[in-house]
Amino acid sequence: MNATSTPASTSTGLGLADLPSVPRALDAAGLAEIARAVAAAKVVGIGESTRFAPETFALRDALFHLLVQQYGFRVVALQDSADVAAILDEYVVSSEGSARGALETAWRPWRHQEMATALEWIRDFNRAHPADPVRIIAVKPAQAKSADYDVVSAAVREVAPDRVDELSAHLEPIRTAHTTDEHVQRAQGIHPGRLFREHADDAAALVNSLPVSDQALSLMRSIVDFHENSVAGRGSFIGDDERWAATIINHQTRTGERVVYWDGIAHSAATPLGSQPTDSTPPTVGSALRRYYGSDYASIAIGFHHGNVGIADIPSPAPDFLDAVLGSAAPETNWLDLRAAEPFGPVKMRVISGIYNPAQDTAAYLTVADLPAAFDILIHVREVSPLRWFQ
Repeated sequence: MNATSTPASTSTGLGLADLPSVPRALDAAGLAEIARAVAAAKVVGIGESTRFAPETFALRDALFHLLVQQYGFRVVALQDSADVAAILDEYVVSSEGSARGALETAWRPWRHQEMATALEWIRDFNRAHPADPVRIIAVKPAQAKSADYDVVSAAVREVAPDRVDELSAHLEPIRTAHTTDEHVQRAQGIHPGRLFREHADDAAALVNSLPVSDQALSLMRSIVDFHENSVAGRGSFIGDDERWAATIINHQTRTGERVVYWDGIAHSAATPLGSQPTDSTPPTVGSALRRYYGSDYASIAIGFHHGNVGIADIPSPAPDFLDAVLGSAAPETNWLDLRAAEPFGPVKMRVISGIYNPAQDTAAYLTVADLPAAFDILIHVREVSPLRWFQ
């Protein structure tokens, strides 16, 4: 792609002049202004439109640094499980081990060099401020890990070695979800076929019929829970956003520490998604936080126009996407201050996830009914590149 080209304006009648705020060039002074704009909040959500680009990740990380260093934020909340967060937190507080080692069991979208560098920065900050450290929490409860399957298999081998092959036929296919999510496997055409939750149920029936240890029974239950509550297991991307928000609220109100929440814009948006959300529309984490905190929850979105993110070459967005309008602005990286803007929407915002299909690029978006209600600040990057994933 030609990084120096300026995308054409949209053909939908919407142009830069119609936006609720004027796009401004994002430089160091702009980042400082954004941090200052949200500094009074108790929770700041910073969401990316993709988890695959170092350019968007770096902007979130830079804002996080400013919020920590200049405004006293001391907690980062991640979409991951509590046991993973405990490992990451131990690393940044104790400095023992390596960032890459701490990320070994993390959710796949966090296992890259950019995240390791982010953890190293927190570790270094904590070394310099041992009495006032940054802590890491997760929004999800503890979940099954790949190693748990080995414990269950060993327990069955001890009491019924003749049933191990039968158990393995159920557990081996489904433990791959800890490397690549089941719904992503389906999208990529590498799924073995049978629903993983069904394999997990059959494995549980086998384990429960044997005199195995309480530990094995407990781990088997967590394996079943993991697959039943995955995107593929639920058959829906609608998750537990209300519960995730409650985790952040409980931690913040209990400790008094202010929180920076890292996630995708589909979770961090301060309003439910859809062109006409109703009372029955599932909440986002951000909308639950806005309902509880009001203006003490600040929402920042970071999107992009085009680029190669490793999983695919992402073309210029469809002309009716908000990203197409922002991409026509002269500053290649720009931002909009939406805090005092009039209602504006509905708008389509590009979202590139692990199930992205280039042949269906025009379907890769979410709809926001009112842009300023969903996001206080909107940042846009012209072109992105791939993260440095751990192998």
